[in-house]
Amino acid sequence: MKNYSYIGISLVILVFGIIFIPKIIDRIEEGTVVSNDRLNTNNQATSKSDKESGEPLSYLEIDGEKKRAPQFSFVNQDGDTISNEDYKGKVYVVEFFFTTCPSICPIMTSNLVEVQKEFIDEDDFGIASFSIDPYHDTPEVLKEYAENHKITHPNWNLMTGDRDSIYKVAHKGFGIYAGENAQAPGGFAHQGFFALIDKEGYIRSRKDQYGNPIIYYKGSVPLNTSVAEGEEGPQIDILIKDIKKLL
Repeated sequence: MKNYSYIGISLVILVFGIIFIPKIIDRIEEGTVVSNDRLNTNNQATSKSDKESGEPLSYLEIDGEKKRAPQFSFVNQDGDTISNEDYKGKVYVVEFFFTTCPSICPIMTSNLVEVQKEFIDEDDFGIASFSIDPYHDTPEVLKEYAENHKITHPNWNLMTGDRDSIYKVAHKGFGIYAGENAQAPGGFAHQGFFALIDKEGYIRSRKDQYGNPIIYYKGSVPLNTSVAEGEEGPQIDILIKDIKKLL
């Protein structure tokens, strides 16, 4: 009797393997088994690979609505009034800076000049640089700054205007801090971030391996910086790739 029992159990295992194991393998290959396991290391590697291969950028959503870039109207280095309407139909990068900044601004400008080189002949690309020291940074000062840093793209506007309005655009519009600070180098403190806006005026972002939005690009890290394992390096290459996706 025991022999018959073993034979019966063996037959059940064999039938189970024939019927169900191929289905499980198919589900694994299709990703349905592990798609919800965000902590799985294989899933993380796949997510990273997918993003590098051209996964579309995400929208920044607040209360279920896509976040648009704020409206603005300021004067640029040529004395022309520039508004968000001038960037309509263009992919553009946003930054906040000031011309006398002794710390991160020169790095940010240098990085954006590299971005400019990549899209120098692209009419549907632009850069919006807002001065957080508008009392000093007049159009004439911005013009000289542009010339000294070889800013030549026709859609790269260095803008000045009412200080409170600029700070409102920074804080409420883009969620980037900028303000006066006597303890900070140059008397102003600000985050060295770049924001990326699509042709329809929406703020776009990447996602990490867990699906969380990565809204900003670190603009204050010099190119060719060597970093220790686990630290973030320059993100200009990533920014350029994402601009190309939106274009």
